[in-house]
Amino acid sequence: MSRPDKLEFTSPSGRRRVTPARFGPESRRERPLPQLIRNCMLDDEGQQCVQVRLSAADAARPAARALLDTEAGTALRLHRLLEDTEYGPLFPRVVGYEPDTAEPFLLYAAPRGLPAARTQVMAASDQQRFTRDLMLALCLLDGQGLVPRGLSPATVLWDGARVQLWGLEAVTGTGQRRTPWGRPPYCPPEQRRGEGLADPRDAVWSAAQVLYRLVTGRPGPADGPPADLAEHRVLDRTLRRAFAPRAADRPTPAQLLDLVAPGATGRIRLTVPPDETRPHREAFEEALRLKRQSPPARSGDDTPAGPGGGEVLCPYCLENIRLDLSKLFVADDTLQYRKKLDPAGITSLVSRHDAMRAAVQKCTANPSFPEHFIPVPYLTYGRPLTVAMVGQSSTGKSHLLTQMIAAVTDGGLEPFRLKWQSVNPEQHARFVRERVQPLRGGKVLDHTAALSDFARFVEALLITDARGQVRPVGFFDLGGEDLVRTDAALRFLLGVDALIFVVDPALALPLPQLDHVRERWGVEVNRDGDLAFGTVLDRLPKNGPYLDVPAAVVLGKADLLRFQPPVDRWLARPPATSLDPALVREESRDVYGLLRRYAGQAWLRPFDAIRRCTLHVASATGGQEAGGRYPAGTEPRRVLEPLLALLAMHGLIDVPGGAEALAVGETPVIEAVPWEETDGSGGSGGEERQ
Repeated sequence: MSRPDKLEFTSPSGRRRVTPARFGPESRRERPLPQLIRNCMLDDEGQQCVQVRLSAADAARPAARALLDTEAGTALRLHRLLEDTEYGPLFPRVVGYEPDTAEPFLLYAAPRGLPAARTQVMAASDQQRFTRDLMLALCLLDGQGLVPRGLSPATVLWDGARVQLWGLEAVTGTGQRRTPWGRPPYCPPEQRRGEGLADPRDAVWSAAQVLYRLVTGRPGPADGPPADLAEHRVLDRTLRRAFAPRAADRPTPAQLLDLVAPGATGRIRLTVPPDETRPHREAFEEALRLKRQSPPARSGDDTPAGPGGGEVLCPYCLENIRLDLSKLFVADDTLQYRKKLDPAGITSLVSRHDAMRAAVQKCTANPSFPEHFIPVPYLTYGRPLTVAMVGQSSTGKSHLLTQMIAAVTDGGLEPFRLKWQSVNPEQHARFVRERVQPLRGGKVLDHTAALSDFARFVEALLITDARGQVRPVGFFDLGGEDLVRTDAALRFLLGVDALIFVVDPALALPLPQLDHVRERWGVEVNRDGDLAFGTVLDRLPKNGPYLDVPAAVVLGKADLLRFQPPVDRWLARPPATSLDPALVREESRDVYGLLRRYAGQAWLRPFDAIRRCTLHVASATGGQEAGGRYPAGTEPRRVLEPLLALLAMHGLIDVPGGAEALAVGETPVIEAVPWEETDGSGGSGGEERQ
């Protein structure tokens, strides 16, 4: 062992631990995987561990970090589920983890047993216990919606009494697209080819191949049952269907477990802790039911006026203005707007359109306001759709909004048949140069001061929907805690079309794994919610029991909770390429439950106050900063989903059931036909119901 080094990490309970640690020689865990592995001694308790880590070079690769995140998330979920049960020893026991460092790592208790690959032929007396434990592990994973893709003789350990299943970096979710992983014959045929969706029965194939190898001492065929299977009676009786080339033709882990250990699946259900989220899910469904019973308060058509429409709210001084051809400018050689433009002098229609797209109009609506200019296209396509980010200054709104706009310009709207253009090419290029590129390069963005006291105009895009209608979409960073009761503030809020409320988990959730973050940032949990939320909601006009401006609540900085259910489930999902209202409501229900359980109802005030409101998880950076930089660069996750929901609620994206159903759901039949009391007058309203 080497001389002691100081090691700091988070324990499974969420507490930070700092201890001297000594390390043994290091080796590659399994080629071609990037993880390194070495023995470790934690000197504060004399605890023997195994450290799995990434080198700094590998940690800079998102794919390698994703593998370690998957392993950590799976190991921690199993630890929480099984820690106090008889099934805990079936999986490696987590001692600690540190994902946000230049060389991220996991610590496990010393492995129990040796890889099955080191056993030439297993004794017949051991085979039944080995099979039972392996199927127990698969059933437990299946119960969590997980499929272990890496099951092989190298990842199944055996100590002569019990199995321990490793290889958790290869776990995927049931129903996720299959991707090639592993080596034949242990990876099933569909997985080897990357066809279809992951199924719990994929792991049944792998388990059958491991057992065949231990019974016969040799690997089986890669595409079907072994030719000599009938010669091994126990194996043939229990696992013949497990070698079926198609997952649909194989038994489930539970079916096999009950075959080798009758009643074991029932004991699992009794042992695993009950679901504690049920009351919060029921509260969410009740809230939606009440919203469905309240008709929309907004009247009129949300469709904007056509090109050349009337007055528009200036995004800077928040005064009403309209297009004035006598106040147009274009950038000069120093990129300053000092060069006047006279469109009447341009005879070519193509040249005039190009010049107008690059032009700006000087706004003189408020002479006391600092000089500012509005891109002409912002004034020529009717009323813009105004999207305002709401939250305290420390919530990461700027980073989230920057990555959201970058995701749009990267083509994130194309699967939804939406196209985009910059409102002003020069201003958009500056936004990319000063905001997007530095953030993607790993730099922490500076706070940009607003011209007004409460609303900072960030960027505007022209969005063309599937019907060819063009609409400007303006993005604002709204410092709600600084709102003052002025006419300008009220005018702005009257014109807001969509709100994104950003929840900072460090302020909202009193989870122990966030304590060291709060200490580093100098903040505390606020049980009263975000002051900005209340200020904005109090200023919005209300007509009826709910506000009807579409909104999204985003649990930001979700990388801080990437191993915490249900955040782990949603943050790991790939970017959306379609909008499924059922999935949107499922994510909303999960985030609602998390906030209701740990943060309290004050943090859910936007959802309670606004009729059409979805909830999401998102991470603008994918990790935490150190010294003003993100060590591995930034990897945004699910930053576009809140905007997609808002665009759908405004009708720019068509969804099954319509924009209304996306947020509040469709009314069930039992809800649509209210119970009527008997009035004794006969007829359908007074008939006695049997």
